[in-house]
Amino acid sequence: MPVNLTRNAIAAINGGDVNSKPLVQVMDIKLIGSNQQRYRLLLSDSESTQQAMLATQLNDRVRTGQVKKGSVVQLIDYICSTVQNRRIIVVLNMQTIIPECEMIGNPKMLSDSDSATLRTLPNSKLEQSVRVSNNNSSVQVPVDNQQSFRPTIQPPYQPTPNYKRHGPIMKNEAPARIIPIAALNPYQGRWAIKARVTSKGDLRRYNNARGDGKVFSFDLLDSDGGEIRVTCFNAVVDRFYDVIEVGKVYLISKGSLKPAQKNFNHLKNEWEIFLESNSTVELCPDEDGSIPRQQFSFRPISEIENVENNTVLDVIGIVITVNPSVPIMRKNGMETQRRILNLKDSSGKSVELTLWGEFCNKEGQLLQEMLDSGSYPVLAVKAGKVNDFSGKSVGTICSTQLFINPDFQEAHGLREWFDRGGRNAASVSISKEIMPGGKQNEIRKTVSQIKDEGLGRSSKPDWVTVRGTVVFIKTDTFCYTACPLMIGDKQCNKKVTPSGNTGWLCDRCNQEFEECDYRYLLQVQIQDQTGLTWVTAFQESGEEIMGCSAKELYLLKYESQDDIRFGEIIRSRLFHQYLFRLKIKEEMYGDEQRVKSTIIKADKVNYSSESRYLLDSISKFLRMKRKL
Repeated sequence: MPVNLTRNAIAAINGGDVNSKPLVQVMDIKLIGSNQQRYRLLLSDSESTQQAMLATQLNDRVRTGQVKKGSVVQLIDYICSTVQNRRIIVVLNMQTIIPECEMIGNPKMLSDSDSATLRTLPNSKLEQSVRVSNNNSSVQVPVDNQQSFRPTIQPPYQPTPNYKRHGPIMKNEAPARIIPIAALNPYQGRWAIKARVTSKGDLRRYNNARGDGKVFSFDLLDSDGGEIRVTCFNAVVDRFYDVIEVGKVYLISKGSLKPAQKNFNHLKNEWEIFLESNSTVELCPDEDGSIPRQQFSFRPISEIENVENNTVLDVIGIVITVNPSVPIMRKNGMETQRRILNLKDSSGKSVELTLWGEFCNKEGQLLQEMLDSGSYPVLAVKAGKVNDFSGKSVGTICSTQLFINPDFQEAHGLREWFDRGGRNAASVSISKEIMPGGKQNEIRKTVSQIKDEGLGRSSKPDWVTVRGTVVFIKTDTFCYTACPLMIGDKQCNKKVTPSGNTGWLCDRCNQEFEECDYRYLLQVQIQDQTGLTWVTAFQESGEEIMGCSAKELYLLKYESQDDIRFGEIIRSRLFHQYLFRLKIKEEMYGDEQRVKSTIIKADKVNYSSESRYLLDSISKFLRMKRKL
């Protein structure tokens, strides 16, 4: 069947055309790339051919057979870029006109001189031509006598004017056209995207060989479901950090695209946008709601059991338990909060969800209050990270978002299942087994086991619980003077030194202030039935042991100099029994490696719960003995 391809289309695209929407034929298709599969096409306008790259969002057109060798297609969105000194057409969108067709004409690879010749033709129009194969001969026939498959809208291409020797010209300041996020690629020059901010990360500071810096990122979602992360550094942070708000829609242009760092970026996009000094971010106040507020890809809890460690995913479930928030000391010396809760769904499984930082005090506290009132809320987790330590669990990261009782289909279906009997349905935890009478994430050890089992000597710290008694407290250095200034939403807490007669200086913040904070740094000796060991208690755990603040004890000893009252308080805190939650890690002291045990939490022994734990331990021991 005779078909009209758009004459001179290849040369016109090389000359700068992006609007003619030409008809071309696919001469060849080749799959390239290993990690990120892409298709390279050879396109023909019946006279010339040109290499082209297919945008990754169009890969399914090839896989499903909509586009194959011989197909006649209409190019809808496309650009021509120079890659490694070669001109390549990047196809962003296209429509298949004829799925299968014999090769049309006898095209040749377009040369640079052909493209340059086309640019100099004034007011030339693209003509439609076709070569009809009949008895091995090829003849050119007028367009009027042939069936035409020309596009519904195909304005004639106006070649780029020749400005040679015409003096300076004005820079093209026309706004870039808006394209889908999925169509973004590094080969484009000018582009713009319209998208909603679905997540905004915290402002983070860093230090490396090039000096200090700051960075933040945010995630975008457009009306076609495309997602991409945007990152800003240093001076660009100052321009856009306060401008970006979660839930708002923005028009963004003039950024550079680089490969996404998959260790930190969970979005399904091979690229990441880096905003620069000339980038623009404009709020769209009259957004019409065509862009969704959020996009989920929920995984049943039963599937989480088989996913790889550090996988970032979405999960939804009914909250069945919430534990109290506890302080945790990070590797950098900063303190944060942790709260553990449990989710179950209709897959017959349940999983631990660990909340970190502000999630503990905001959403975590609200969930605790809802459970205390007898309500079992639905919780949707966007971008939770899987951990495989002693079973599978999910934890929050900086890009995680939590939605309590959200208004969408999956949440309504889960609520209906729970109310109709799911509440009483048995579920098996994919997280580690919890012994009755024990607490979440509890691994019981004795003092002697800490040494005998070599705890803390691996690359990661060991977290254990020891039931022990306080037998000695060092009093010469029980606290330190700390910086009270806030860095973001965290207190600095670094040690400060006297400055002048009444002031204090923090080397980290490089600021002086009149009043400092006092924080515990207790050295405590604890004992159980197997031996003695030294442990360190910081602020919160120090207050749990001492029963008063570090400032009160400091003022009593050094300001009031009441050694008798000070001694009475110290002696009153001895020989109390606690359940110590310990972090055990090997650290360097000078040239020597030592194992350090830090008290993260000190709870007074609840003898009722402890009795249940001991009884269950005895029962478990007897069952194992019978098997032997």
